Amino acid sequence: MKEQTLAVQRMQDYIETHLETEITLSDLARVSLFSPWHSYRLFRACLGMTPAEYVRRLRLSRSAVRLKQENCRIIDVAFELGFGSVDGYTRAFHREFGCNPSTYARHPVPIPLFIPYGAKFRELRKDEIDMKQVQSVFVQVIHKPERKVIIKRGKTAEDYFAYCEEVGCDVWGMLMSMTSLCGEPVCLWLPEPYRTPETSVYVQGVEVAAEDSAPVPEGFDVIQLPAAEYLAFQGEPFLEEDYAEAILAVQHAMDRYDPTVIGYVWDDASPRIQMEPRGERGYMELRAVKRK
Repeated sequence: MKEQTLAVQRMQDYIETHLETEITLSDLARVSLFSPWHSYRLFRACLGMTPAEYVRRLRLSRSAVRLKQENCRIIDVAFELGFGSVDGYTRAFHREFGCNPSTYARHPVPIPLFIPYGAKFRELRKDEIDMKQVQSVFVQVIHKPERKVIIKRGKTAEDYFAYCEEVGCDVWGMLMSMTSLCGEPVCLWLPEPYRTPETSVYVQGVEVAAEDSAPVPEGFDVIQLPAAEYLAFQGEPFLEEDYAEAILAVQHAMDRYDPTVIGYVWDDASPRIQMEPRGERGYMELRAVKRK
């Protein structure tokens, strides 16, 4: 991996751990191991925004999460996340999300949260994966109730990378701002009955209760899914740079698994589900099953 990419990643890591303190270009230069001018240029070239813009967007998104999930005061959130005044914070929040923080705290609606994707992930997509090291994959049966899924459709995408190229990675930020039945957004491969003409197999969305009446963001669709049993395949925890191998290991195990040994058969009338790859918990995919 290029040293310049690692330098940007170190700056991102520093920002993440110092978000509630003052962050200067000198601080970022020190951890990047480059000069302040060169650090600034690398950061902007790699991530498409300046360090100051990155910090501001990340602080605003973290503040929105706190306003939604915690019973906290606007003034406390503003000052704890480094904003100089409540008025300045309110103006910045409105420019970023189109509503005032006080309004959002009372009535949270879907907003495009900023998701800080690591610079090093841009170089981790591999054409050839080394499968020499066998990993353990844990399998369990889980039940999903009847539910709706608020989804953003792509055009022809069949996987994550193609989907991001078609609709952009910012969709995940919008989904993260929405309350999900399983606690997080999901990615799905849709069977034909759930697709519309000239739309993708692969989509991202949020599972909500069947009776949910929350607002649906513009450009999103809603599908209704029946209750179903799923086999959840979960791999071992992995290092971020090994995420491609972690995904392939789980998918390889799923392809080889015979559900009849536990009294099930595959039920591909329900969408296959992909969870966000998180190194600390291992990669997870779910495939629907039904009793033999």
